[in-house]
Amino acid sequence: MVGADGPADGPAEGVAGTDERVRPAAAPSRPAPRALVVFGLIAALVVGLDVFTKYLAVTHLTDRPPVRILGGLLYLDVIRNSGAAFSVGTGLTWLFPLIAVVVVGWIVMLSRRLRSAAWAVALGLVLGGVFGNLGDRLFRAPGFLVGHVVDFASLFGPDAKYWPVFNVADASLCCGVVLVVLLELTGRRRDGSRASAGTAPGTGSAPGVGSA
Repeated sequence: MVGADGPADGPAEGVAGTDERVRPAAAPSRPAPRALVVFGLIAALVVGLDVFTKYLAVTHLTDRPPVRILGGLLYLDVIRNSGAAFSVGTGLTWLFPLIAVVVVGWIVMLSRRLRSAAWAVALGLVLGGVFGNLGDRLFRAPGFLVGHVVDFASLFGPDAKYWPVFNVADASLCCGVVLVVLLELTGRRRDGSRASAGTAPGTGSAPGVGSA
């Protein structure tokens, strides 16, 4: 006589095994074409605007007194900056192109899962700012990798009296970083989803899920 346990156990195990075999694997997140287009357009726009404004500044503001506009809110005055954004680290010119390459690699890695328009704008601003100043490092005097960045905008007073002199690339880079931080804090992910309540920004599940 066949035991009661035998026939019952066989089919149950077979069904369970079948369910596991046919369970579809999670599809990898791919960049959305629209997000990548926004990302590329923002970066290109920043670089183009940065190059154009630097050209105008060098052409029309070299060897002349600072130009006061907007009632003194903004002064235009060309300086050659060997440091980073806002004239930080003026003695480490050679280091900044290397940092720029690392940042570009980081942004490219992040863009592999880019499906959010807000993240596309943020990363485009950062990438455009990095490339804008990197171009000066590579192609301006005094030489390759040690070129001085053209800065020309100063708030509230000339000669960086109240605010460091900056350019379009500096402003774009800072705005992009601030936007990235805000997106992380509000739980907005690069793939277009949002972190639910109790989920740490940047993680895929709420704390404690999956542990019995």
